[in-house]
Amino acid sequence: MAPPIEGIIRSSIIGALVEVVAVEIYLNSDIERKLEDLYVPKLRVMGMTPNQAKSVFANLLKKAKEESVEEGTWNLPENFGDILLEKESTDRKIKSWLAMKRNEGVRDQDIRAWWNQHDLERRISVEFDELGRSTQFFRLKDEEKIGEEEAARAVGRLFPTYGDPNEVCFTTGEDRPLPYELKDRVDRYLESVAQVDREAWKEALQGMSTLNAFIRKEIGKGNL
Repeated sequence: MAPPIEGIIRSSIIGALVEVVAVEIYLNSDIERKLEDLYVPKLRVMGMTPNQAKSVFANLLKKAKEESVEEGTWNLPENFGDILLEKESTDRKIKSWLAMKRNEGVRDQDIRAWWNQHDLERRISVEFDELGRSTQFFRLKDEEKIGEEEAARAVGRLFPTYGDPNEVCFTTGEDRPLPYELKDRVDRYLESVAQVDREAWKEALQGMSTLNAFIRKEIGKGNL
């Protein structure tokens, strides 16, 4: 599921700072072409044919658009991260909201990297990650005949999970969801360490309950 805009952000900022424009302007072809050029090749790497990749991307885009309009985030400005940081010192609710994220290792540059994007960019990136998780889960379950619980644990050691860190219905402790704002930094870190020494990377994950636990450990050590 794509990340919602928390109520405090909607009530504190959107109504006051975002100029409402026509939905037709938001659903523009430029951002769609940019995202298609980025994600169709990634879907091809997953083993899809060109037509399959384009079809899957179209479905991801359609879902992202619908959710963005439904949740009222389609008109967020693409400097929303800068706005949040500017308002942090004067808006008590925003300050508290960002403090929770900073306690999880989020920095100013992470806030900018996540929120200074088009809303569709954020949503498609989350949907693409979820597609990777579900694809791996069903591969383990259906092709390797692994039980659902074991497959879910294996996926949790392969993919980060993002969401509200205070959400403990499914995971607790260091396994809790990571803030979405960490996604760009975590993606770059995981790509770099896997390229340097894949065997050392696998060894480092040994004994970790989830990839989230490993990421929190690396943040605590100052490595990420």
